Amino acid sequence: MATRIPSCSPVCWSRWAPSATGSAGKKLLLIGAVGFGLASIPAAYAPTAGVLIAARVLLGVAGATLMPSTLSLIRNIFTDPKQRSLAIGIWGSAASAGAAVGPLVGGLLLDHFWWGSVFLINIPVMVLLVVIGAKVLPESRDPHPGRWDLPSVGLSMVGVVGVVYAIKEIAAYGPAQPFAWIAGVAGAVALVLFGRRQKQLESPLVDLRLFANARFSGAVLADLLTIVGLTAVAFFVSQFFQLVQGYSPLQAGLREIPAVAAAAVGALCAGRLAAALSPRVVVPAALAMVGLGLAGIVVLTANTPYLQIAVIMVVLGLGAGVSTTVTADLILSSVRKEKAGAASAVSEMAYELGTALGIALLGTILTAVYRAQIVVPAGADPITAGDSVGGALSEAAHLPAAMGAALAASARTAFVSGLQLAAGFGAVLLLVAAVAARWFMLGRPGQESVDEPELAEITER
Repeated sequence: MATRIPSCSPVCWSRWAPSATGSAGKKLLLIGAVGFGLASIPAAYAPTAGVLIAARVLLGVAGATLMPSTLSLIRNIFTDPKQRSLAIGIWGSAASAGAAVGPLVGGLLLDHFWWGSVFLINIPVMVLLVVIGAKVLPESRDPHPGRWDLPSVGLSMVGVVGVVYAIKEIAAYGPAQPFAWIAGVAGAVALVLFGRRQKQLESPLVDLRLFANARFSGAVLADLLTIVGLTAVAFFVSQFFQLVQGYSPLQAGLREIPAVAAAAVGALCAGRLAAALSPRVVVPAALAMVGLGLAGIVVLTANTPYLQIAVIMVVLGLGAGVSTTVTADLILSSVRKEKAGAASAVSEMAYELGTALGIALLGTILTAVYRAQIVVPAGADPITAGDSVGGALSEAAHLPAAMGAALAASARTAFVSGLQLAAGFGAVLLLVAAVAARWFMLGRPGQESVDEPELAEITER
């Protein structure tokens, strides 16, 4: 269950990354690493929120180059299906290990240094990547990369940003937000225009004909919905540990290790499971496991013992590790190695879009329940207390003891209720996704699935 920095749409880079599983893919990876390291400096020393947001945008743009490049390089290096499955499993385990180490390192830094140190730690990591990558990564190039279609890039970014922004704004401030509705409609129109443009281009950013393959479509759908559901864990359970149960950031990070450790194990075992049982069985089963784990969160209370939470996270992690690894392998194996970047960009886009939609959708549910249930005593600031549980706890610290304790208790109870409902929604979503993935991977009624050689021919054309 790897957690990555939210990034600019990887589809934007799919003309370079895909066109470049080797030399250009290597070049893109190294340029992205340099950009990520450099953008971390203004983020660390940002004097205002505006500067920090701008630096985070740069981090997102640079970050969007990294994961698609690594996946496309794996597809280029490992041509044997068994070796590729193992390599993707190791890739997934490494991502999960990074997700485990990240909160711990961040917690240590926040306990001993100022907040900007969490950005500066990126610099030595990126330097190491550039030095090693420049020496060991292979050189190869797609002989027919195609052009980078700037209108498609713009349409994809406007579409995704507009829709996600609308969902978040309406969730935060209610439906009486005309600009949010305008942004949402503009985003939806941009996505429709993006899809139409891809069908007209000789060399599109995203070849929509790939989705004619039922297994490819099922893998992308499973990837996206897994991340939507897991948002409840990656973001909200961390807040649960810190704001409800009172742990420090470091202690909260330690308590999330079972999930990422289980995801690493699941990623390593995914290839063998898929080979033994078929992806048609493994992916739906893994999605159902994630759904059951989310259902376990529904029964959490402020006093739930950690052992029970750890078991839930192990179930979630195993399911997520298996699902995301097998779907990544399915997506990459459906194209020739020269076009691997296009497939990896779709895979990463599913992750990023799933993260954004998960935060927006599940966050909407949690926020709505929290605001409906919190009881703000007279004398407290209703805006600060009603905005978030963190705001309520901060407000409670400035109130008389009895009044502050009542506000804190009400805020924690309201947050847990919101978390329960959001997790329940995610559980239903994942169980439905398991059924849908099974249906897609078996082939839709009346439609013949395109096999992998035929699909590879499509991507070559």
